[in-house]
Amino acid sequence: MKLQISPATHIQGTVTVPGDKSISHRAAIFGALASGETQITNFLCADDTLCTLDILRQLGVEVLRQGSHVVVNNRNGHFETPENPLYCGNSGTVMRLMAGVLAGQQIDCTLTGDESLSRRPMARIVVPLSMMRARIIGDGEKATPPLRLQGCPIQGIGYPLPIPSAQVKSAILLAGLGAAGQTTVIENVPSRDHTERMLEGFGCKPEIKVLSRGRKAITVTGGSKLQGTNVDVPGDISSAAFLFSAAALHPGWQVTVQNVGINPTRDGVLEVLEAMGAKVLLENQRTSGGELVADVTVIGTPLKGVEIGGALIPRLIDELPVLAALATQAEGETVICDAHELRVKESDRIEIISRELRKMGANIEERDDGMIVRGPVKLKGAEVISPRGDHRIAMTLAIAALVAEGETVIQNPEAIQSSFPNFVELLDSVVKR
Repeated sequence: MKLQISPATHIQGTVTVPGDKSISHRAAIFGALASGETQITNFLCADDTLCTLDILRQLGVEVLRQGSHVVVNNRNGHFETPENPLYCGNSGTVMRLMAGVLAGQQIDCTLTGDESLSRRPMARIVVPLSMMRARIIGDGEKATPPLRLQGCPIQGIGYPLPIPSAQVKSAILLAGLGAAGQTTVIENVPSRDHTERMLEGFGCKPEIKVLSRGRKAITVTGGSKLQGTNVDVPGDISSAAFLFSAAALHPGWQVTVQNVGINPTRDGVLEVLEAMGAKVLLENQRTSGGELVADVTVIGTPLKGVEIGGALIPRLIDELPVLAALATQAEGETVICDAHELRVKESDRIEIISRELRKMGANIEERDDGMIVRGPVKLKGAEVISPRGDHRIAMTLAIAALVAEGETVIQNPEAIQSSFPNFVELLDSVVKR
């Protein structure tokens, strides 16, 4: 399969993007752990999140879906032993969160994934879950999938996160709900806090303490009960970032995304866009389901290079590829550092995005933990390759193609379905050619 993108002459429009992937996963999982019914509106209907629903069904949970409206009800109050391996598709979030959920359950099961997910390291959750006395093993030193779990009682622990990771934090906290005693995760650098917010929304507010030097301790108590609730999922800022970046590519281009989540642990892309010189407007700011939401407008202006690193990285790790593409149009150097995590995503995103943007004429120097992008340069259309399973690389190359001379052909774009199924349609709705 190939995707052909022609350059844009202008970008203008107002759109909404699908529901937030991270919140959709968690809403379904928390609904399965809760007593009573959970109603989820604006659920992201994409490959990754549908894997979550399928896994919950295999565990005996009642899951009904009509479009983007999902109802979850674990009428039995427990999980059933699945007949087959639980397939997580391409989603590291599904595998890591479900490993946490299942660690303390009295069932045996296996978590599997596609070829890409089967290469991703899972030791970062296997180690702390094993410390909780969970019986969980992967393959080799990196504990790559499949992950095999044997049901047994587990014990709460205190665990300092070695790197900022919302997935690892969430896996441990979810395991802690089924563990004896208390479980505490200590963060040196804040990561996405959707799990903490959702715990409170389901009636199980975690204890959060601010420690010295900005560190934070999040504690849950084993045996705490969750109560089903209604969850309205905001638009995904990681999806909206591609449209924001498209608008920022050229002075005078403009896009508004309505009802998008602006959680402060996720809004780093807006901070960087402003630092680069783009105009960012937030209107109709409000709180919905414990999450901050707004209508966000980005207007293109002449851009300048910036440095992206440190504590900012966890707030925009998924947006770094498209920001690298945007940096090709900025004056001077853009330095991305402290982002080694990009090498263990769906692909080695540092290597891949550097290589493929260079095919289009970009001036990119690959570093171990990031990239240096020098601009502005005039990109040219090319045949580029998105690794199978990496949706964000495919979408990044499509955005870069909007300011390239001639047509760009993207191979393996089907991975876009995992997070942003109507990406091409929405992009076409705001692009004038």
